Amino acid sequence: MAAPTAYSLIATDLDGTLLRGDDTLSDRSLAALMRVAQAGAEHLVVTGRPAPRVRPLLDDLGSTGLAVCGQGAQVYDAGADRLLWSVTLDRELAETALGKIEAEVGEVYAAVDQDGVDGLTLIEPGYLMPHPTLPAVRVERRADLWDRPISKVLLRHAHLSDDALAAAARSVVGSLATVTMSGPGTVELQPCGVTKATGLALAAEHLGLSPERALAFGDMPNDIPMFDWAARGVAMANAHPELKAVADEVTTSNEDDGVAVVLERLFGGPAGLGRQRVSRDAAVHAAGHASGHVPGHG
Repeated sequence: MAAPTAYSLIATDLDGTLLRGDDTLSDRSLAALMRVAQAGAEHLVVTGRPAPRVRPLLDDLGSTGLAVCGQGAQVYDAGADRLLWSVTLDRELAETALGKIEAEVGEVYAAVDQDGVDGLTLIEPGYLMPHPTLPAVRVERRADLWDRPISKVLLRHAHLSDDALAAAARSVVGSLATVTMSGPGTVELQPCGVTKATGLALAAEHLGLSPERALAFGDMPNDIPMFDWAARGVAMANAHPELKAVADEVTTSNEDDGVAVVLERLFGGPAGLGRQRVSRDAAVHAAGHASGHVPGHG
């Protein structure tokens, strides 16, 4: 069944966008995703979370399709539990980049996401996870971060704001890596040229979908490339000012189901049931079969 709107691809960030602050997805958002699936449109999660940190959320929803993870460094097939595509950050370049950043701003604290469907998040002494629900393994020294191939490096500074740290990193890193800011306390280094847009484009091509019929939702500057790629970008009310500045529309916050507000306008109310409550089980079933998405990282 063809989608009844101009959009056949719905791309959503997770943290600060589709998910609420407690890492849950509301019944209203699940119902909206059900209507997207019933209309024949695809929903793709496009998140900064690495595949292993997204997989449990997709499993809970019975999702069997694709998800774009690791800021675009991974295209994950939930049904096969494998990466269709991945690119790693050269570890020597990462160390060099960290050295340049510390020469500019003083000591930073680092973590890494290892590559692969079973990769770990490793954190060095002093690094505090900005997202307490995500598991991490503490290592004794920075050198231990480089034991296995990595998809990205996460940075924190004791005093600088995220904006200031990201700006300083960009000023010295050059082509060693791409610098992104994906959430509070989350400045990241990823492979040069890799963004959410590059991963989304690969996933869309695999599904036979085009940017001309894509609608993207996000809340942080790392979503800007995705907005540039898609036909229309919708920022959350809680979004960073840089993203709001390039958005086509600003919806309500993630806590107020901003994604669902827009999807209800485009795809209608609860699937022929007026304003009756759509059961969570039914919404999960339909959303999970749309294309392997729903909750997971900004």
